[in-house]
Amino acid sequence: MDSRPTKFDPALAANTMLSFGHSGWLGMRYSQHGENWVELELPWREDLIGEADRPILASGPIVSLMDMASGLAIWHSMGEFRAIATLDLRVDYMRPAREHSAVMGRSECYRVTRSAAFVRGIAHDGDPDDPVAHIAGCFMSLKGPAR
Repeated sequence: MDSRPTKFDPALAANTMLSFGHSGWLGMRYSQHGENWVELELPWREDLIGEADRPILASGPIVSLMDMASGLAIWHSMGEFRAIATLDLRVDYMRPAREHSAVMGRSECYRVTRSAAFVRGIAHDGDPDDPVAHIAGCFMSLKGPAR
């Protein structure tokens, strides 16, 4: 039997990871991935708006979107699923998302060390050149098996 770790497939993992828990409740969906990045979608939903008189997604669900996209990008870069924890995730909002618009979250893992992984990315609502937010983050690799 081959004991090498299985190559992490973000599209396949998203089928399970985005079906349960907080990400599942938010309705996140896998969109696409590249060599070291993953993009997810957070559909617009009325109960996710931040202000009753403005039909735009609140900032909290967008932070969750970027955190999950970053985790998937890190596992994809590592080639395996390992326990990680978010140490720092900075979100700089450029503008509110457009009314009734889904938000796409693309995160790129640009460096992995023995104990940490670093990400950057954007959230946008259809035009990556006009982002809703930029992110930068650091995740810690935890010892022991992932659960």
